[in-house]
Amino acid sequence: MPRPVTLFTGQWADLPFEEVCKLASGWGYDGLEIACWGDHFDVAQAVSSPSYVASRREILDRYGLKVWAISNHLTGQAVCDNPIDERHQGILSPAVWGDGDAEGVRQRAASALKDTARAARLLGVDTVVGFTGSSIWHLVAMFPPVPPSMITRGYEDFAARWNPILDVFDSEGVRFAHEVHPSEIAYDYWSTVAALDAVEHREAFGLNFDPSHFVWQDLDPVGFLWDFKDRIYHVDCKESVKQFNGRNGRLGSHLPWGDPRRGWDFVSTGHGDVPWEPVFRMLNSIGYSGPISVEWEDAGMDRLVGAPDALAFVRKLTSIEPPEASFDAAFSSGS
Repeated sequence: MPRPVTLFTGQWADLPFEEVCKLASGWGYDGLEIACWGDHFDVAQAVSSPSYVASRREILDRYGLKVWAISNHLTGQAVCDNPIDERHQGILSPAVWGDGDAEGVRQRAASALKDTARAARLLGVDTVVGFTGSSIWHLVAMFPPVPPSMITRGYEDFAARWNPILDVFDSEGVRFAHEVHPSEIAYDYWSTVAALDAVEHREAFGLNFDPSHFVWQDLDPVGFLWDFKDRIYHVDCKESVKQFNGRNGRLGSHLPWGDPRRGWDFVSTGHGDVPWEPVFRMLNSIGYSGPISVEWEDAGMDRLVGAPDALAFVRKLTSIEPPEASFDAAFSSGS
């Protein structure tokens, strides 16, 4: 049976939750990956009011939608980040931001992530997708020269802040799927190895696979799936395209999304550089059976056109049969 295809609501948080449900249902999505911002899912209300969770469920049921994961990227970003500044104030709830004192923000963000695990369980899902933040991302250029001890302290800081959060995830029977992404503690292959080592490969901490962030770094998303096959807890589909021409740089030049001078950008799914068919064949090979979530982020296309277009593209990919099924079909036909 093809995997369910969901729509991540993070890029739709400007719309009321019910309106997004109506759109997704009309397009034919199986469900949603619900963002914990906008009015889509309020973690604080979920853990304090049983009627709130019931109301979210009622809206989903009304439109025939299911939910396998919720996402709290924005709050997770503040758990480890250094510095904490106006960028964070722009993405955090007033309750988490508080007076803006950096360590206070980190502590309140960590508390909110613990509540996110509790809210996920109340909603009946076992996966929370998100970011971790990083106290060492600002050192990525490695100049001025960075002593190894600073990098080591960064991973120690991550483990010290996230292990207590993961303890709550364990107690709730929920897993955290960290999105491997620039600006996070795990942003490429080797930083993912280091992050998993830092938390001693505990089961509560796994990965959200989004190949768009691999392609523009010249990483192999297919090989990544194989090497981390036991940690792929969730999959997002987002597309990126490289635009290197001698002027456009990999780091983006501080230019906004959609600017043609950027060396890479997000585009409509199926129109960029992600090797989608090999990715889905590898997902079959490693036995990933969870949802495929479309994350729409193309500054150059109307999302009301792009989201259903992406769904049709992903539906074709989810019809690729696992290797065993393909072999059995060929064998039974006498090929």
